[in-house]
Amino acid sequence: MRAWQTVRSGSPSHALVLNRSVDPPSPLPNTVHVEVLAAGIGLPDALMCTGDYPLTPAQSPFTQGQEVVGRILALGEGVKGRKLGDRVMAVTHFFTGQGGFADECLVLDDFCLPVPEEMSDAEAAGFLIPFHTAYIALVARAKICPDEYLLVLGGAGGTGQAAVQLGKALGARVIATAGGPEKADFCRMLGADHVIDYRTEDIAAEVMKATEGVGANVVYDPVGGPAFTSATRCIAHEGRILAVGFASGEWGKTETAHLVNNNYSVMGVIPTRYDRAFKEKAQAELLGWWAQGKLSPRIHEVVPFDALPSALESLAAGRVKGKLVLAVNTRTA
Repeated sequence: MRAWQTVRSGSPSHALVLNRSVDPPSPLPNTVHVEVLAAGIGLPDALMCTGDYPLTPAQSPFTQGQEVVGRILALGEGVKGRKLGDRVMAVTHFFTGQGGFADECLVLDDFCLPVPEEMSDAEAAGFLIPFHTAYIALVARAKICPDEYLLVLGGAGGTGQAAVQLGKALGARVIATAGGPEKADFCRMLGADHVIDYRTEDIAAEVMKATEGVGANVVYDPVGGPAFTSATRCIAHEGRILAVGFASGEWGKTETAHLVNNNYSVMGVIPTRYDRAFKEKAQAELLGWWAQGKLSPRIHEVVPFDALPSALESLAAGRVKGKLVLAVNTRTA
């Protein structure tokens, strides 16, 4: 089978090699073996090329690709209640090098969920991680309430666009940050009530203005670095900052004295250690909003299989709005 493999450390164009004669994976316990139809492309996939992502596989070569839509080929030991041929969206076994940038891969049984017939392969490939992460952040962790102010940092990114849409579905008043007019317009298209161009505007000052001095009740932060610091300057009383990622290259740094004196919380967010029942409940709610037209993965481009390295380069350079999807064995993406 074909598989993109990271064989050395460096930029995606330097690190990745397309191998057309890789042996298909054998199912491990509690995994599902799938034919990959399409794969979501995320910033962690670019960071794995340089080894800067915490869950980068230890061995080399390895295949990354964290999320896929595919058809079930085989079941590992302990897997029950699934049928061969079913179309599913899933998180892959990327952390052992069996990721989704290949014709076939292994996925986690407890994070393998059915795809509505009406949902395209491209949508399904870009749905699971962005929207489940946003759900865990806004619903499970922050417990956001209608009419609260939600600040989404990096609102035009793959996970940011999901948080903007879910925030609106939950009744929040959404403020998004974006770099440049084009990405700002993209956030407005997603439904953001107010957009801040961080290249020309001060995030904290604009948030305080937009909230009439209240500040942001909830901050969704997949960016880290200076953006996180700006968020601490405009967080509301009893506000919640959700630390999701570090697209800036560094995690946000918490000053405990400032946190205490301003009476806010910082919460970590990662879609792991939740059981299958939680994930199925979250999926049912998310698909309900999707069916109502309130949520939709915004696909920047469906990338041909052979063009993966250049797509990852564009993503790492910040030239993508929404989600990139890799076409693998699909005719409908």
